[in-house]
Amino acid sequence: MAKVKKDPNEMSFLDHLEILRWHLIRSTLAVVIVACVAFVMKDFIFGIIFGPKSLDFPTYQFFCNVATFFGITSDFCGDELPFTIQSRLMAGQFSAHIWTSIWAGVIVGFPYILWELWRFISPGLYEKERKYSRGFILTASLLFFMGVLFGYYVVAPLSINFLGTYQVSDVVNNEIDLASYIGTVRSAVIACGIMFELPIIIFFLTKVGLVTPEILKKYRKIALVIVLILSAIITPPDITSQILVAVPVLLLYQISIYISKLVVKREAKKELKNAK
Repeated sequence: MAKVKKDPNEMSFLDHLEILRWHLIRSTLAVVIVACVAFVMKDFIFGIIFGPKSLDFPTYQFFCNVATFFGITSDFCGDELPFTIQSRLMAGQFSAHIWTSIWAGVIVGFPYILWELWRFISPGLYEKERKYSRGFILTASLLFFMGVLFGYYVVAPLSINFLGTYQVSDVVNNEIDLASYIGTVRSAVIACGIMFELPIIIFFLTKVGLVTPEILKKYRKIALVIVLILSAIITPPDITSQILVAVPVLLLYQISIYISKLVVKREAKKELKNAK
């Protein structure tokens, strides 16, 4: 017997929970499948993670070339970073392998997770709202992956270079724990991926009326302070790194103001049409 599809307007709270459960199950299954692939491709995945450990990394080469051009001595130039990575726990490397594979599954599977989330939310939207939200998954995924790349090629190497070479005394050697190193790379990548979703977040907040362009302009200075604080949290405590992170986020904030204006104009046009 064919299963009758229920009208979203007639579904109970438990029915919604049941649907949400299956969306979560499918999302988790997708993450697990990608994680299994990542687990098998150990050399490739950890080759990416340990990339910022070498001074041959493109970011270091870029800053080294800039410093050389201006005749400045730079820590970005050299053979290797003066620290080693170690594992001090019996299951340390295996645990790192498991969790790294899971996070790889989350990052790579992000578009599918968004799609499942959209499938859960979209039945509750009006047809016009669904039409205006087309391209949401593609746009949000592109922004997320742009943030991931920014975190990997800018934030992570700057953090690793600064923290890995910092010494309070020559007596103390930097022997970084494996979990700490991976955590630094992961935090930079995930944090930047989420921060780059700002335009999408502003779009939906404007749609529901919680945010307006005027509010965004009014609190621009406060936003600047918040961005600088976030930059200080996810980067080493030097001005250059904070500026490198703060500038693209502030640009995203300006883009968000423009997006908010467009949404408000659209809503105003819709109200005029309905009034006629």
